[in-house]
Amino acid sequence: MPAAMAVPREDDQGASKDGKDGAEPWPLWKLMLMALPQLSVQVLWCFIGPNSASYMRHLGMGNSLATLNNVAGPITGFFTGPIVGAMSDSLTSSFGRRRPVILAGLLSTWVAGMLFASSEHFLPKGQAVYFAAPMYWIMDVTINILQTPHRALVADLASEDQQLPMQVVFVFMMAIGNFLAFSIMKAFNPPVDHMFQLMLGICALNTFCVGVQFMVAREKPLRRDPNAPKESACAPIMDVIGAVKASPKLLYHLAGVQCLVWIGNTAWNLYAGQWFGNSVFQGDENAPKDSHKYHLYEVGIDYFTYGGQGKAGLQLVSSLVIIWILLKTSIRPRLVYAPCIYIGAVFSILAAFVVGHNGTFAIACMIISVMPETGSFAVPFGLVATLNKRAEEEGKPVSTALQMALLNCCVTVGQQICTMVLAGIEGKLSLEAALPCVFILAAAAQVLGGTGALFLDDRPPTDASDESTKDEDSETGNAESSEEHTDSRSE
Repeated sequence: MPAAMAVPREDDQGASKDGKDGAEPWPLWKLMLMALPQLSVQVLWCFIGPNSASYMRHLGMGNSLATLNNVAGPITGFFTGPIVGAMSDSLTSSFGRRRPVILAGLLSTWVAGMLFASSEHFLPKGQAVYFAAPMYWIMDVTINILQTPHRALVADLASEDQQLPMQVVFVFMMAIGNFLAFSIMKAFNPPVDHMFQLMLGICALNTFCVGVQFMVAREKPLRRDPNAPKESACAPIMDVIGAVKASPKLLYHLAGVQCLVWIGNTAWNLYAGQWFGNSVFQGDENAPKDSHKYHLYEVGIDYFTYGGQGKAGLQLVSSLVIIWILLKTSIRPRLVYAPCIYIGAVFSILAAFVVGHNGTFAIACMIISVMPETGSFAVPFGLVATLNKRAEEEGKPVSTALQMALLNCCVTVGQQICTMVLAGIEGKLSLEAALPCVFILAAAAQVLGGTGALFLDDRPPTDASDESTKDEDSETGNAESSEEHTDSRSE
């Protein structure tokens, strides 16, 4: 999921409000190295997402419960991202605001990740699931702590002119991370049989990337005004609540669209692997390893990894195209976002009703299904910037980072809805029959999301302010006309 960024606080001293102290701009290559952990975090999410339910089934959990356990990520992300972001903003450590949080997230992810992945090695198979399930929830919390400050750290140190290029860099990092994760899964097929080795390698990759980031980054410690009133422990939560209350209508509209879009995205991100292995190729990861069913599952996962690599490539190219369109043309963001969502809806319908057992067609559907996700990463940044420019012109407070964190919360709501609906379906149908049904849900949600995107109020700030001025002038003119009319009657 997209990382929640923190918002600087008005009472911060030492470091400036946006983390920049007027020094020379950082070279772009150094900022790129500081963004490197986004790649390794994306590898972790891309690996754990589609394999968590399969791993739970591997440990003996039922189909419906294994799927339902996936609500761990959305629920923990809903609360962890904004709160950790707000806490990071006000941290007064001598090591800076972001790096202590990143280090705490990395160390805790090592502990939780290795315990989760090794549960079957020190507990009997029937008992391992009772340890792995809660540990999965803890691991999701630690990953959210690890990822939350990465964007904020780069945003703190980048100049205004470097902000947009760095967003492109983050898109590159995420796409490369996805490609690397699918390549790793292809090399260790099926991944659920190699969970410990894969988790060990991915945690080591995150350690390397964070090490590179720490060698390059230099944060200026935050010093708080000694005369400022002390804040309570609930201050980060109150900041989030305040940002919700002060948000404009466009953010609520966009939040609803994001929720619907991510119902569809979750169907592909979390359950496409099972769909390939259990539905398209009719395999079974729990079958004896020398059986035909197990071989079919291996073939299905092999096709799934090919689709994932193609999906990562298309994500990279389409992200750059969308960013170019938004920067170099006058096309409104909603007219870019809505077609991306509708494309995803079409291929979700094809996955549900047409693919059947055609592995090649399934790969094509999976690759093109990334379009709504690409739009959801690229377009909201511009829209939030638009509404904040509008708020700035109106003299209202601006909270860009917390607003992005709130959008991430709406993403997690979509993830929860998708997971809970599929878990309910799996309680009534076999896994093979239930998985195509989630793409029907995805298509319906994305049709609604695309329609909602078409009606987003994405007018440029100058247009909105001009209309507001015209309305005020019109009201003034009507009032003057009314006064003149009254005066003429009195004469």
